[in-house]
Amino acid sequence: MSSAAFEFNGVVRFTKIGTTYLAATMVLAISAINTGNNALYIGVALMLGSLLLSGIASKGGLKHLHAEIGGMEEVWAGRPAHGTLRVRNESRIWNVRDVVITSEALAEPVLLAEVQRRGTVEVDAAFLFPRRGLAHVHSVDSYTRYPFGFFLKKRRLRVRSEVLVYPRVSTGEDVREQFRPAPGEESVANLPGPGSEIHSFREYARGDSLRHVHWKKSASLGRWIMKQTEAESSSSIHVLVDPYQPQGTPDDELEQMISSAATLIYHAVQRDLDVTLSLPSTTLRARQNQSASPLFRALALLEASPVPVHQFVERDTIVFSVMTSSGAKTGDLLGHERDSSLGTGITGDPASRRG
Repeated sequence: MSSAAFEFNGVVRFTKIGTTYLAATMVLAISAINTGNNALYIGVALMLGSLLLSGIASKGGLKHLHAEIGGMEEVWAGRPAHGTLRVRNESRIWNVRDVVITSEALAEPVLLAEVQRRGTVEVDAAFLFPRRGLAHVHSVDSYTRYPFGFFLKKRRLRVRSEVLVYPRVSTGEDVREQFRPAPGEESVANLPGPGSEIHSFREYARGDSLRHVHWKKSASLGRWIMKQTEAESSSSIHVLVDPYQPQGTPDDELEQMISSAATLIYHAVQRDLDVTLSLPSTTLRARQNQSASPLFRALALLEASPVPVHQFVERDTIVFSVMTSSGAKTGDLLGHERDSSLGTGITGDPASRRG
């Protein structure tokens, strides 16, 4: 359904039928005045009464409509999200038919065939949000031509809805290319390493067992540091996101970097990998066969930092940051060594190793 056919600024607009009807009424009124025919006067009165009744009925119906939005679970930027739109008619007199609901948050207009008086209608709707973060929906617009189609009436319905929108995730051919095994790695892509050798260290994440704490390093750094064996590293990745936004850097570059990080995490989770996400204020982990919603929620709420933030970078960490030097681009994988556990080498333009 195209919204251009009925959306307009204002409260009321004549339709083509209404314009024709009004013109016919004026012609009949002029004829009645010129001829003094009582039958024509009665006809003009009936036609004007129909116009008046149409305006009162449509206004009375829309005036008592109330809308609510709900039913949305995981919402991703740039992807239609399915939810529910509940419309309640509190009028004691008027039923309302052919109501069209539009909003900037709706992917397409929603048509309600009828909302009976003192009744409620709940329909499925597709919502679309262009950017990540906490999105607020304050209003939706309702339109109707009820009852005779002479007028197109509009009324803005106030709603209160707060939606957390996850970062934009890419699923195209370029993403599959990133997960393509590098030449010579196909034969060792998924071989587990020995479980007793320490492969690397990382920050503590919620749910980690204290048996894996490296006590000496934790004592020297003053925070929990976990040891990771080669067997664990063969089925896991560590992603670090640096929210530092240099002065003069466009916001779109920061959003693109966060989107790249979310894309990597999304596809890693799809491959049942253990993912650890490090942010300046917290470290989160999504184990195999577990939901990664907390990681995407953290990325959705991540704000840019005006000053550099110190973060612990371990071996084989995939670092996403906004860089302004000529040697790195937005979303570069910094300090990354090819990890055969992905079954893929993450392609990109690695800059100098960090940490």
